[in-house]
Amino acid sequence: MSKIADIRQEYIKDSLSINDVAENPFDQFKLWFEQTLESNLFYDPTAFTLSTSDNDCNPHSRVVLLKDFDKDGFVFFTNYNSKKGKDIAENNKVSMLFFWDRLERQVRINGNASKISPEMSNEYFDSRPYESRIGAIASNQSESLKSKKELEDRIELLKKEYPNNPKRPDNWGGYIIKPNYFEFWQGRESRLHDRIVYESQNEKWVKKLLNP
Repeated sequence: MSKIADIRQEYIKDSLSINDVAENPFDQFKLWFEQTLESNLFYDPTAFTLSTSDNDCNPHSRVVLLKDFDKDGFVFFTNYNSKKGKDIAENNKVSMLFFWDRLERQVRINGNASKISPEMSNEYFDSRPYESRIGAIASNQSESLKSKKELEDRIELLKKEYPNNPKRPDNWGGYIIKPNYFEFWQGRESRLHDRIVYESQNEKWVKKLLNP
């Protein structure tokens, strides 16, 4: 067995009781997310792993950034022609994973993704730094690139074309993920982790405790 198998971390920071968590998973997520922000322990606490799959059931995962959430769902932005965008067009069932390792917590969320309104995408796009907006227009995300210079040249041309206020391209915008499943995981000693699930049943959230 390799030395990798010897790497081991004992989880001792906290516990999670089904009697203490919120009745609504959005409230529980908000609590944990605010605690994560207040901890100042993370380079980017908004980062989560988004998993999608295509029509052939091939899974694809990548890290993206959460930009908003409320009782309706979780919002992120991307190029609609990217691999993730194409996957969602074929199969809008997705999975999210937040892993806040220094708090020994993770949250898994399953749901359905759909595009947000053009107006909401415009509002966010216009709030981005100029360079980020130019980059979003320039990048044919997930497509082959002959060289980095090809992209850099495209960016310089776009800067000349849009020196002040570039507008959102039609192929870039936001998605909202509307959950039907949450799992809150708190690491515990001896791998006896606390796991609490919320499932959507008949328009109500039902809680249950899982084995580690």
